[in-house]
Amino acid sequence: MDRTETISMLNEYVDMLMDKSDAEHPMWNIEKILSGKPNKWNYIDGCMITSLLNLYDISGDKKYLDFADRFLGWFVEEDGSIKTYDVAEYNLDNINSATCLFKLYDLTGKEKYRKAMDTVRAQLETMPRTKEGNFWHKKIYPYQVWLDGLYMAQPFYMEYERRYGSIEGCEDSFKQFHNVEKHMKDPKTGLYYHGYDESRQMYWADKDTGCSPNFWLRALGWFAASLVDVCEAAGDVLQEEQEYLHGLLKDLVEALTKYQDESGLFYDIVNLPDDERNYLETSGTALISYAILKGTRLGYIDARYREYGVKAFDGIAAKYLGRNEDGTPKLGGICLVSGLGGANHRDGSLEYYFSEPVVENEAKGVGPFIYAYTELIRE
Repeated sequence: MDRTETISMLNEYVDMLMDKSDAEHPMWNIEKILSGKPNKWNYIDGCMITSLLNLYDISGDKKYLDFADRFLGWFVEEDGSIKTYDVAEYNLDNINSATCLFKLYDLTGKEKYRKAMDTVRAQLETMPRTKEGNFWHKKIYPYQVWLDGLYMAQPFYMEYERRYGSIEGCEDSFKQFHNVEKHMKDPKTGLYYHGYDESRQMYWADKDTGCSPNFWLRALGWFAASLVDVCEAAGDVLQEEQEYLHGLLKDLVEALTKYQDESGLFYDIVNLPDDERNYLETSGTALISYAILKGTRLGYIDARYREYGVKAFDGIAAKYLGRNEDGTPKLGGICLVSGLGGANHRDGSLEYYFSEPVVENEAKGVGPFIYAYTELIRE
């Protein structure tokens, strides 16, 4: 399909997802649906609501804002408390949805959103950290840093500190990126490992480096997206540190594009395209497309990289955006979940990553695809 057809189908797809979803029953949260448990405050919904607010930015169509307000407003109480959210869980994933609160507060003026920012910020105040100062990914994963966590927490942390906090908080956020480059970047490929265990105690951690063994696409996508979103959130503060993140983004894009398939997509394990178990994956490709398109639009990286982001977006649309037998739109090729540790002995091996389900219509893929779309058509 050509670009016009893609845009038309994507708009139809988003309308369908909104029509069939509310805060208690989000159609796009396949992970929650499969669990059979009631919905709660989570990052998967945060991705989707972020994408709808981005659509509102570029279109001005109030249906996107109204849906986002209804959806997150169901969770956020008038006193700023958040249904189902527990600070003491100390899970960076739970920070992500709070990034939407800034825009909702600015657009609606509802004081409960401003109060809810403080509720979430309190988690970071006492969040456990590595000895070098990085937030643990979760309380249940002591001394571990995952690339995912940079996207989940740092854009919120940076914007909160710039608006309401301190320059020291902004500096703290940037320092955590320095530590990630120091410990998680592979000098040979320029790629970053999925996880790092400062204690070297987890079964997946290399005893010398502390890193997990492979380069998982979506983790790299989360990291790339965090670089552009944190710089945007930083506004006009600490320009030298922002330029440092621009350099990380440029180097990461250079490393990734060496592995971009001719289709425009990237493989789930980025550097092993010839492994017959590997597959071209939507969510990570979309996040990388978004980071490149946003990075070039805002001048963080050279405009010549834009073609790689466009190619990635078009590749997803060509391969995985389609219709069901009943004519409704769908988006496929989405890795449901991949993690490290836990009860399922997720050891970071190739066997583990390739064992995880690939699904359709999951917000971890749909949301980032819309992120990329909104960047593609911004002036």
